[in-house]
Amino acid sequence: MVKISFEQKPYRKVIMQTFGADVTPSPSNTTEIGKKMLEQYPDTSGSLGMAVSEAIEVAMKNKEAKYALGSVLNHVLLHQTIIGQEAIGQMEKVGEYPDVVIGCCGGGSNFAGIAFPFLAQKLAGKKTKTRFIGVEPKSCASMSQGQYRYDHGDTAKLTPLFMMETLGCDFVPPSEHSGGLRYHGIAPLIAFLHHEGLIEARNYDQKEIFASAIDFAKAEGIIPAPESAHAIKATIDEALRCKKENKKETIVFCLSGHGMLDLKGYEDYLSGKIK
Repeated sequence: MVKISFEQKPYRKVIMQTFGADVTPSPSNTTEIGKKMLEQYPDTSGSLGMAVSEAIEVAMKNKEAKYALGSVLNHVLLHQTIIGQEAIGQMEKVGEYPDVVIGCCGGGSNFAGIAFPFLAQKLAGKKTKTRFIGVEPKSCASMSQGQYRYDHGDTAKLTPLFMMETLGCDFVPPSEHSGGLRYHGIAPLIAFLHHEGLIEARNYDQKEIFASAIDFAKAEGIIPAPESAHAIKATIDEALRCKKENKKETIVFCLSGHGMLDLKGYEDYLSGKIK
């Protein structure tokens, strides 16, 4: 488990331990890769790239272990599109169609899950007006600030090379509460679509997204995950744009998770500790 999440989100660890798991913060001293990372970055809070490297090493040394790559892999994105397919059916029932589709972006499966089915209709010429916005943390914005090139999916370079927008597989993100979005690259399919101008990228800092999350909680009674709050922030901004331009638009976003296991982040924000 990435060290920053291990420390900031202790109840996720407790849930895994409840079901019999041993949970170790990454980078750790239990793998050779982890030891090297600790030597190179002694004060690091970890990263998804480091955790992936350690997990691959463990799987390689254990004949009974299997490792399944996720999020940033194209097949995972396509698997997640059941979300968008269901959303299309839901929109049909109420006689609406989105002008804007929004999702948060770490590796990319969340955004792809909601956006790809709608985008497929646009590319097929069935619907032409919809915009697509992928939202990243400002501190780890691979689409907004990365290079479009081949790169490894993990810090130790054990994975194959992927053509993606990347900050570099050795990029170590700063500590922040949106742990699920602290990944150095974006999925090849999403990188291609962004590179071709078919989707938009946007990024926000922690304070902005927590403020939007609290507004959403007060309005809807749901405390969202910090990752999901990135999409909420963009949705609010798009709604305010429509209000300013005196336009009526339908905005769809993916509320991908609740924040009941992320209350430490809310506590830090409400007490003024979030930088």
